[in-house]
Amino acid sequence: MVSHLAGMESARRKFLESLLSTASPSGYETAGQRVWIDYVSEFADEVRTDDYGNAIAVHNGSGDGPEIAFSGHADEIGFIIRDIDDNGFLRISRIGGSDRTISQGQHVTVHADEPRQGVIGQTAIHLREVGSEEYSDISEQFVDIGAADADEAEQLVEVGDPITFSTELFELHGNRLSARGMDNRVGTWSAAEGLRHAVENDVSATIYAVSTVQEELGIKGAQMVGFDLNPDAAIAVDVTHATDNPDVKAKHKGPVELGAGPVISRGSANHPNVVELARKAASKADVDVQLQATGTRTGTDADGFYTSRGGIPSLNIGIPNRYMHTPVEVIDTEDLEGVATLLGAIAEEAGAVESFATEF
Repeated sequence: MVSHLAGMESARRKFLESLLSTASPSGYETAGQRVWIDYVSEFADEVRTDDYGNAIAVHNGSGDGPEIAFSGHADEIGFIIRDIDDNGFLRISRIGGSDRTISQGQHVTVHADEPRQGVIGQTAIHLREVGSEEYSDISEQFVDIGAADADEAEQLVEVGDPITFSTELFELHGNRLSARGMDNRVGTWSAAEGLRHAVENDVSATIYAVSTVQEELGIKGAQMVGFDLNPDAAIAVDVTHATDNPDVKAKHKGPVELGAGPVISRGSANHPNVVELARKAASKADVDVQLQATGTRTGTDADGFYTSRGGIPSLNIGIPNRYMHTPVEVIDTEDLEGVATLLGAIAEEAGAVESFATEF
């Protein structure tokens, strides 16, 4: 477990560590949401949840400013037990966009009534036809929990139990951290920190911090919250691809680099007036930002918010992330601190906004 996070104040550091060490696969987010709720309850005016587990914390504005939602999604990718075969091996299916090319040979945790450790089996190189291998589909892979047969396995786990990789949070050189599930506990951390800033500065806008569920299954939580909350604007904080590692092909290269600051998206769901607010706030707070084009969709909760109700002006702010949807995602804490500062600055600037509507 990491011992420090680039000077990050201890309570905020502990919060981030707790989020990243608590499994929260899509559809099974309760444990992770408890961590988030416990933290924001220390300073929010109100905290509530809906029937599917979306969590909302509120700062009641001190003036007549707009209502702004800062959102991150609580869920992570993983697997689920589809079947238990006669020999006690667990057949699995995906939860979200799990990558079949990196799953075999990994330690996993089966989140049964009592957590069970297992491995996703990989035949030894000595017993394979080397040079002619193909990656097995997730549906063809299996988890070995050490059970001798189906009867023994069924005493330990059952169909429908979720599974996550058993990786920890590790400190790399400088400000770099590696863990599974950066996508997107760093976003829910940022939303909470943006709310904390709003509370400490008693901003005139009403600020909602939102930790949504089931983003990895198709932005389901954001669709629920957007309809129910109906804020004047929504800012979805999620990871985005840092493309500065050497194995990214030229056609996928973009301007996003690890450690170069939060990423403000332009295009598709990203409302120009919310983009302008974010860029103005970044300038006033002296936060370096990067720009990213999203001509079709953002692939984040922003896509769920902006089509809710009659349309909620929305923005996706990205946290650069290497190796997304693997057990070794890497972020830079300077980017993370930058996003938290930016959200706080947006909360302060938003009080002067009368409307986010497009003018003609």
